[in-house]
Order: sequence, then C-alpha cells, then structure tokens
Amino acid sequence: MDSSAVAILPMLMWILIPALVVVLLVVGHQKAKKRREYLARWAAARGWRYTRSSPHLVSRWRSEPFGRGSSRRATNVLSGDFHGRHVVSMAYQYTTGSGKNRSTHHFHVIALHLPAALPWLQLSPESVGDSIAKFFGGQDIEFESQAFNEAWRVKAPPGQYAFDVIHPRMMERLMQPDALGRTISIEGQDILLSIGGRQREDLIDAYANLLYGIVDQVPRHVWLRVGHDPGV
Repeated sequence: MDSSAVAILPMLMWILIPALVVVLLVVGHQKAKKRREYLARWAAARGWRYTRSSPHLVSRWRSEPFGRGSSRRATNVLSGDFHGRHVVSMAYQYTTGSGKNRSTHHFHVIALHLPAALPWLQLSPESVGDSIAKFFGGQDIEFESQAFNEAWRVKAPPGQYAFDVIHPRMMERLMQPDALGRTISIEGQDILLSIGGRQREDLIDAYANLLYGIVDQVPRHVWLRVGHDPGV
C-alpha cells in the first residue's frame, strides 16, 4: 500500500463510519414504524386499542421489572377485553450503567385486571444468587414443597397471606412449564407477568390464560377479606 492510500484511509473511515450509523438509524426507524403499523392492525382486528407510548404505565407498578434503572419506557401498548377482564400488553425497557457500560433491558409485560385489590405478592424464578442468599440467612418465604422452593422465590407481607394464596393446587399450577421462569406479581387490582426479551403479540393469549388460571386458584376466603365474593 502506497503512502497516498495510507493517507486517504483515515479520511474514508471518517466518512464511512458516520454514513453506516445513519443507515442503521434509518433502517431501525423503518423497522420500528412497520412494527407499530402491524400492531395497530393487530389490535384493531380484535377490537383492542393500540397506543404507541404510555408514560403513565412506567410508574403505575413497583414490582419487577418496574422501578429499576433509568430511561424507562412503556411502548407498543395493546389493551382490551379478554374473556371479560381488561388486559394490557406492553414492551417495557430501562437502562443501566453509562458510557460503554450502558445496557438496555427489554421485557414483555402483561397485566390482567382483578375484580378487587389484593395485598402485594411477587413470585420470581429462584436463581443461584437467591439460593446463596438464603444459605447465609436471606429472608424468603418457604413452603413445604422443596421442589417449589427450588423453583420460586416468594415475597409478600409478613403473616399468613402468602400461604393462603399459594396452597397446594396453586403450587401445582405454578410448577407447570408455561409458568416456570416467569416473574408474576399481584399488585393492587392487577396481576402482572413479565418475561425478559421483546414483546410477542402471538403469546399474549397464552400469557393471559396463565394469569387467569392463577387468579382462579385464589381461595374465596382471600377474596372475601378484601370485600369481593367470587361466587356472586
């Protein structure tokens, strides 16, 4: 390579790299636009509503994955009636770190509206870190089923409430493949399901049915304590 080519190479890099960035931005913008248009058609076809962005949903819940990181966004929000109850599906994201260590975390979140507000309860997959924390005295709610304890980490207010909700039949439901590995939270008048990764509209019905199955297993006496009778 002659000296003239060596001299030109840095100049080409200064031109090509910004051009490549612009191309990627344009392609990403077009892809996001097509995604929004598709979801709007998908929602309309089933009588649901599509909203491009819903900032109020970012602070509506405090359960995982909400309340973490910065630059939080709730986008591509799909909402409507699902077998008589209101369901919301969204793409949720937040960022952590800064500079070269900055990372964006993506989740698909589905919320099913409950007939009455229940005390907070959260189930999340048991991780290696959680197991180590328990070994050194970390506080978690333990149940009689060792298999359930190894699969799930349960957080709830002190007292009997968690044991009333998570009875043997509920444990059996939560040990099914469609439930394992998810994060499930009861918060106020919603039950939430969050899955790491991109939003998948083709799985909304399956996720909503999972939440329905969990709600159906909540005992009547738990509902009665909050003023709702599911038998009426």
